[in-house]
Amino acid sequence: MNSFLDLLAVPPTLLALGEPTHGESAFLQIRNEAFASLAERGYRSIALESDRAAGLIADEFVQGSAAVTLDGALAEGFSHGFGAAPANRDLLLWMRDWNTGRPAAERLTFHGFDAPLEIEGAPSPRRYLSQVCDFLGCDRAEEIDGLIGDEARWSDPAAIWEPGRSIGHSADAQRLRVIADDLLTELYLQAPQRPEGWRAAFVQATSAVALLRYHAEAAAPLPQEERFARLAAVRDALMAENLLAIRSAEAHRGPTLVFAHNGHLQRHPGMMTMAGMELSWFSAGAIVGSLLGDHYAVIVGSLGASPALGIEAPAPSTYEGKLQQRTHLPRYVRASDVEPAEQRTHDYRYFPLDQATIEHADAVLHIPTGIDPAMLTDRILALPGAEQLVASEENGSPEGAWGDRFFYVGPDRRQPFATIVEHDVPGFDEASQLGRPGVFRLNLDLGRAEFERRFGFPPKDFEEHRHEFDFARLDTFVPHPGYALYGFGSIIMPGPQTLPEIDRLLTIAHARAVDRHERAARRAADQQG
Repeated sequence: MNSFLDLLAVPPTLLALGEPTHGESAFLQIRNEAFASLAERGYRSIALESDRAAGLIADEFVQGSAAVTLDGALAEGFSHGFGAAPANRDLLLWMRDWNTGRPAAERLTFHGFDAPLEIEGAPSPRRYLSQVCDFLGCDRAEEIDGLIGDEARWSDPAAIWEPGRSIGHSADAQRLRVIADDLLTELYLQAPQRPEGWRAAFVQATSAVALLRYHAEAAAPLPQEERFARLAAVRDALMAENLLAIRSAEAHRGPTLVFAHNGHLQRHPGMMTMAGMELSWFSAGAIVGSLLGDHYAVIVGSLGASPALGIEAPAPSTYEGKLQQRTHLPRYVRASDVEPAEQRTHDYRYFPLDQATIEHADAVLHIPTGIDPAMLTDRILALPGAEQLVASEENGSPEGAWGDRFFYVGPDRRQPFATIVEHDVPGFDEASQLGRPGVFRLNLDLGRAEFERRFGFPPKDFEEHRHEFDFARLDTFVPHPGYALYGFGSIIMPGPQTLPEIDRLLTIAHARAVDRHERAARRAADQQG
């Protein structure tokens, strides 16, 4: 892919990279590649569409804390369930590895920039206020607990849609807002005495304030159609406030990459039709862009197809259809170079490109397709003579392997030249963590020469090098954790940008299978003769 920074008129201090939908791993994998490239060029932080307070836990792991495990960072350091995304595991591990042994000025920082809330509800500010009190050494737990009362009256999903169910305008909530404001003032008063941990306490305090603001908005007596737009606007405003705070904290260290849904990063207002009304609000990107000017740049994401999400290929006349006519690989395109086109049909899974999105963006990242096992299977079966065996109960395969795919040339089923597996083998092959949702692994018979060329040692020496590889990392060619001794390599969830190399290695593996089949056929002919 061409360098995306070369497409920007002015080097930004806050570079936004958007995705048009959540759940397509290809965007997160390319995001990881982009951040690795940017880190080499002076970027020192990344901010994701995830709870800012939770992000403190993920950053502890990134900074090398022994108190936070990887599993803990993924479970508690992300909101919206994003910790389950395998690419986010890779991001945290890579950042931690980068930081090892580096001075503070060169270390990378992980941030969330969302408020601690979900679309279907928001919790009470109890935990955030309590953590600030613990930091300041002030005992207000009894007062705070008394005002909050039953947690359920805050987190009630109906409170988001029915003003009368919200606690946000109650005397208790208003008193809590005063307490939160008082704690913020006390934080500043004590900053000279307590620099260690101050920024984390500040994030907790502002998270409490954000929640109380959101609950107050949920209690406003607006018609339901206006209510959604108002709450969406408030959430984006809270995101913008967090992004500006992050940039203030990171300004002396280097630029920041921010990654989120296009709708939060775009410079133009968000739009929605509800009950016959056209509703609009300013996105976080619109707010931040108006304040940072040229220091804010946005690359919006565009997607052709996603087998994982059930999104079919776009019509050629649409923006997405035209973007993928020139290449089947992901690419960055200057927004001004995108040709006029039709807007793709919108549904809940995907927010398509439109004229306003293009006009207000600096560039577009277009990914023609995500990759799943079925797509790779079609690619393999297009090779001459390739045949597939799918493990099942009917063919006597063990239950743990049902659905795994094995590819051969000729009738001999002893050695496949490629396999696609989605299951760990307990006690033998568990290093890839294939039990994670949506995770699969492509395995290829590379042979000794290609194996050694790629990994720098022959297959027989694999055990001496096993510790050098993270077998659970996505989109990275590694020796097969179980069959490296036989010249097999593997890759978990390859990204679309890796397809040319996959095709090259498939050609090698297929040629080896053809050669074995032809040699076996000659031996059989000789024996018959």
